[in-house]
Amino acid sequence: MTRIVAGAAGGRALRVPPRGTRPTSDRVREALFSRLDHAGLLDGAHVLDLYAGSGALGLEAASRGATDVVLVESARTAAEVCRRNLAALGLPGVRVVAEKVLPYLRRTPPRGQVDVALLDPPYDLPEEDLAEALAALVPHLAEGATVVVERDARTPEPAWPSGLERIADRRYGETVLWFAGAEAAPDAPAATSGSPGPAAAASVVSGTADGPTVTP
Repeated sequence: MTRIVAGAAGGRALRVPPRGTRPTSDRVREALFSRLDHAGLLDGAHVLDLYAGSGALGLEAASRGATDVVLVESARTAAEVCRRNLAALGLPGVRVVAEKVLPYLRRTPPRGQVDVALLDPPYDLPEEDLAEALAALVPHLAEGATVVVERDARTPEPAWPSGLERIADRRYGETVLWFAGAEAAPDAPAATSGSPGPAAAASVVSGTADGPTVTP
């Protein structure tokens, strides 16, 4: 059974779609969100959960203090599961968008406010489609934002577009999490002392790894 790991809704059960999705395991979610929490990236954050499935990643972020969360899921059944999970948990600041990821990113005005983007696409999603989604995501990211991509460990590293810099990767069995940070635009002002900046994104993967890295 899939559950919220921690936070305001910690321990609450989540519905999962009957077919067509692959929920992130509790172990991987716990490791991922422990890192995000440790880096201080969730409290008050704007979070985008793409290929949301049951909404477990975005709802976990909301449970741990994110104040604005968008769950984007194109499959009708899965989007309805997201809505039912949201209604059951009663977490504020979360909305569900039933739309394909690429059209959503291209349609939505890029305001540069997303602090954390979580992508858990189907493992059979072609690499070129993922690359397109990542490129379309960049204008929506705040400076120093963190992007996490979950993939099968046998697939290659995502093709990072201009504006995203790979930070690290972590492997958990057959799952690998790829971490990247949003770079500042060439003409953007320097981050103030109170801004998270790229260092905060990099700190997500500091400390002891929960599994071996795929690359040194």
